[in-house]
Amino acid sequence: MSQIILRGVTKSYGKETALRDVNVEFADGVTTAVVGPSGSGKSTLLQMINGLVRPSQGSVYVFDRPIDYGQLPELRRQIGYAVQGTGLFPHMTVERNITLLARLLGWGTDRIFGRARELMNLVGISWDDFAVRYPHELSGGQQQRVGLCRAMMLNPPIFLLDEPFGALDPVTRQEIHQEFLRLQASEPRTMVLVTHDLREAIKLAQRLIVLERGRVVQHGPCKEIVNAPSDDFVRTFFRSQLEA
Repeated sequence: MSQIILRGVTKSYGKETALRDVNVEFADGVTTAVVGPSGSGKSTLLQMINGLVRPSQGSVYVFDRPIDYGQLPELRRQIGYAVQGTGLFPHMTVERNITLLARLLGWGTDRIFGRARELMNLVGISWDDFAVRYPHELSGGQQQRVGLCRAMMLNPPIFLLDEPFGALDPVTRQEIHQEFLRLQASEPRTMVLVTHDLREAIKLAQRLIVLERGRVVQHGPCKEIVNAPSDDFVRTFFRSQLEA
């Protein structure tokens, strides 16, 4: 059974429907990118997985069981979450931002610092140079690297990313892409990436989910979808993205 399954999931906000009868299983141990036009329900789908959004109908299964919305803190400790802008605490140093959850869970000092150093090395920032800095002393790319470290600190088996690289300049974005690929190669896990950039999705993910107006219109390996779009919408969407 997959670590993440959505069965018959619909999410409505008044008269607006963000997701419509979504049935999808996410492949374990690989990166799946969720793509589609603005307003197609990408972020809503992602937020279903860690309980930030509850379905109006249907069920969300994580780790082989339905989400228990009364135990969300326990669930979220097993799920890394990175968003655009990183959301770092401005009054905390890099080291404190990265290690906060581990400290709250009572990890020992050696384990905390060993894990933090390991992650910072993986994403190409030096412990000696950056641990005592504050977020305002970092570039956008450095902040994004710290955000990735924080999300990965507890070594979660699931990692969710919501447009995490969208605000970066093109050069920095390419650098972060390489760090992301290195991180996934070093510590493979189930990753779900929401992005408006199809080129980024194809570069970083092994599988795609294509949404249109809240519905899953195609789901499968990247190469299969690129080579054989399921309908005119997918074909046109891919052409507009890849030929731009």
